[in-house]
Amino acid sequence: MKFSYLIVCAAATALSVLSSSCSDRSNESNVIETEIPTRPEGQTDMIGFAAPAIDTVRVGFIGLGMRGADAVSRFTHIPGTKITAICDIDSARTANAARPVEEAGMPAPALYFGSEDAWKQLCDRDDIDLVYIATDWLNHAPMALYAMEHGKHTAIEVPAALTLEEIWQLVDASERTRKHCMQLENCVYDFFELNTLNMAQQGLFGEVLHVEGSYIHDLTEFWPLYWNNWRMDYNSKHRGDVYPTHGMGPACQLLDIHRGDRITSLVAMDTKAVGAPDYIEKTTGSRPEEFANGDHTMSMMKTENGKTILIQHDVVNPRPYSRMYQLTGTKGFANKYMRQGYAFEPGQIDSTLVPDYQNLSAHGFISEEQEKALLEKYTHPLIREVGEMAKTVGGHGGMDYIMDYRLIYCLRNGLPLDMDVYDLAEWCAISPLSAISLEHDSAPVAYPDFTRGAWNKVKGYRHATAK
Repeated sequence: MKFSYLIVCAAATALSVLSSSCSDRSNESNVIETEIPTRPEGQTDMIGFAAPAIDTVRVGFIGLGMRGADAVSRFTHIPGTKITAICDIDSARTANAARPVEEAGMPAPALYFGSEDAWKQLCDRDDIDLVYIATDWLNHAPMALYAMEHGKHTAIEVPAALTLEEIWQLVDASERTRKHCMQLENCVYDFFELNTLNMAQQGLFGEVLHVEGSYIHDLTEFWPLYWNNWRMDYNSKHRGDVYPTHGMGPACQLLDIHRGDRITSLVAMDTKAVGAPDYIEKTTGSRPEEFANGDHTMSMMKTENGKTILIQHDVVNPRPYSRMYQLTGTKGFANKYMRQGYAFEPGQIDSTLVPDYQNLSAHGFISEEQEKALLEKYTHPLIREVGEMAKTVGGHGGMDYIMDYRLIYCLRNGLPLDMDVYDLAEWCAISPLSAISLEHDSAPVAYPDFTRGAWNKVKGYRHATAK
């Protein structure tokens, strides 16, 4: 199916616009809406869905480049898993990824390679429960759709979907097949993010009003590593925030999106393209005549409950790495980049909990010693459970291991996953929606309700950390 969008304009004559009061001005704005397809008959939502428990989760991996090969290695450290099969178009990558499995004393996985359709043979097997997809972006959604239709749960690297059409296809497939479709957003499992989420859930920041996130990462040294230059090529053809989920995931969890709140609208702005064309000219000797994506993109969103989100993207300028991750609440503040720390209103922290707390004003961060004392109480249960193991195994400081561990734990215990198909949809949708906004001179775009009315069905986001 194809998805279109239309501009919904308030019907107003020039005279009525001139005579309208300030309270009426919200009706003068153009709002761009996208199609929300009717849920097919017989389907129900996946909010809180839990599949039957699987004692040993049999996994097949597709894509063994920078992310996939590391994932295979991590899974050799996760209890209750069997690495059944692995696949990559490159036979050398497939062979290299299999070595850690055998070195760990586990049965050698079946190898699929060579053909561009070899991954389908992996999905066709009847001894795989979960397909773990870490290919280039263009193949994420088609592979996940095929895997779900063939009875597999799916875990997809970011971004899991690139267009609204793909997003709705994944939502419908997950609902129809009753299979999990999870986006592998590792940043929600970083230590600072987990601890801050735990504090927010326990009310330490008061009401959370505004959150920020980003993917600001100079990829100069990485561009040559992408197979067939696929990532630069995608940026050259697509405008908007094409890689939003590292900032969006943690932000949405703080605001309980799909668990009592929902995003209602988006406005995007961007700069002109300079950094990427400069890089192409420097490395190839030829400057592209056109380059779609601006250097820096900002997407601003509002929610049903009056909260706001700011997400940014910049991968071509020499800025220090930053995912922003900032929280503003009525009683406190959290910030990760560039200065990591917390600030609270006077009296918000119990002096018996944090010794020598001086009732700092909101203009100052608490000290490192005070933060350490605070974390004695508020360290997230997942970090207490597997944090040290995660640091040992690695993967972006351990967050990749925690992500994979949680996924398998939930499947083995028949629990809802921490991230469902609607989270995938919401976090990926910034890409096509920001492009629409930019194409219409930063006009506001209505955010689709991917749950089709179920966003308020469950109150409050929670990691299912307990048995």
